[in-house]
Amino acid sequence: MIYDASLDDLLQKVWDGRRISPDEAVRIYHLPLEELGALADRRRRLAKANDFNGRGNDIVTYIVDRNVNYTNVCNVYCKFCAFYRVEKDDDAYVISLDEMDKKIAETLALGGTQILMQGGHHPKLSKQWYLDLLSHLKHRWPRVNIHGFSPSEFVHFRDVFNEPLEKIIADFKAAGLGSIPGGGGEILVDRVRKRISPLKAMSDDWLEVMDVAHRLGLHSTATMMFGHVETIQDRVEHLERLRAQQDKSLNHKAANPSAGHFTAFICWTFQAEHTKLKAPPVGANQYLRTQALGRIYLDNFTNVQSSWVTQGPDIGQIALKFGANDLGSIMIEENVVSQAGATFRMTVADMQRLIQDLGYQPRQRDNWYQLVN
Repeated sequence: MIYDASLDDLLQKVWDGRRISPDEAVRIYHLPLEELGALADRRRRLAKANDFNGRGNDIVTYIVDRNVNYTNVCNVYCKFCAFYRVEKDDDAYVISLDEMDKKIAETLALGGTQILMQGGHHPKLSKQWYLDLLSHLKHRWPRVNIHGFSPSEFVHFRDVFNEPLEKIIADFKAAGLGSIPGGGGEILVDRVRKRISPLKAMSDDWLEVMDVAHRLGLHSTATMMFGHVETIQDRVEHLERLRAQQDKSLNHKAANPSAGHFTAFICWTFQAEHTKLKAPPVGANQYLRTQALGRIYLDNFTNVQSSWVTQGPDIGQIALKFGANDLGSIMIEENVVSQAGATFRMTVADMQRLIQDLGYQPRQRDNWYQLVN
């Protein structure tokens, strides 16, 4: 084996917390797993994932919320999705306000603070339907954050309502929308998107929604769904686009403190069961590598969330040593990845035990990574 001094320089660069290039990211990805994990853990500590009065590195957070899918009717037919239905299907639905209220009441009873509300691209729901839903929820449940509508949904709204993104997002915010999830990110490389979801928002569209939302004062998360037709280089390009957008959003925030930004990065593996897109399953090794690379590359993100929902609690716990500082949600309800074969479940007690077993202090948070109680 030939000694490569440049690799030593790169490892020191990562250890010191300096920004790396796409080519350097590919080299880092292929390090021995334990070494990559140690570097990601180092970057987690350098990020001081939320200071929490100087105890940020001792705390691992989680959130109690519920995924509510307001409709499963969708006209983009993504090959990786087992959840969508067309209007004529017997099990197609649009949620009622009574159903929403019941779900939120159950969430509050379990100590929840948020609903994550996403749905299919329904071709016939009007803008007023969404505004009425948001207004109802905000007035009926003022303490619950509505974390809703992925960028792909907003692009769909733009096309169906024939209005600019700025107006739609501003109107949704005024009606009660509190923040935006990063769903629909998949891989932000159009060559990949055209293969797995050709009718869905392309990369520039997805990023434009986030840019507009941040400028209008909404925070959001950023995601990656990998392990299908993309390459390692595609994953790095995805991270590069997220990092560049975060730089842009943080510059907005420097000029206008009320502007938003990405609060966290979450990645998960493609779940193939019951979907049209078939690919060999991606195991824990690639999941941990990709999350670790995300922590290292996204040097302007404070928080990285472990994906126990697709990987299971044990790997979700290990991921806390591969750059993650948050265990995500207990998932009171989850309908999308479960339709594709992932059926893991956890309680608050389970989460607290996993966190404590690694020597961290478990603390519940809200959407903005502020501690609850």
